[in-house]
Amino acid sequence: MKNLINKILNASRNYTILDYSLLKICLISLGILLGASFSQFFLNHLSIILTIFIVSYIWILYKTFIKYKN
Repeated sequence: MKNLINKILNASRNYTILDYSLLKICLISLGILLGASFSQFFLNHLSIILTIFIVSYIWILYKTFIKYKN
């Protein structure tokens, strides 16, 4: 498993901006498809999803602007 992760990380170091853009578009479209398919489920659990979003967003902001500032 560790070998697979290292191969993926090494491959991602060679990504261009276009590659990352397409990855983002792919993940966004997957999220939209899942949201449309399971809309009633997600509406019933909206507060949990919102909490997860806020916590992860604050974590990424902390890592980006405070911890790895240099």
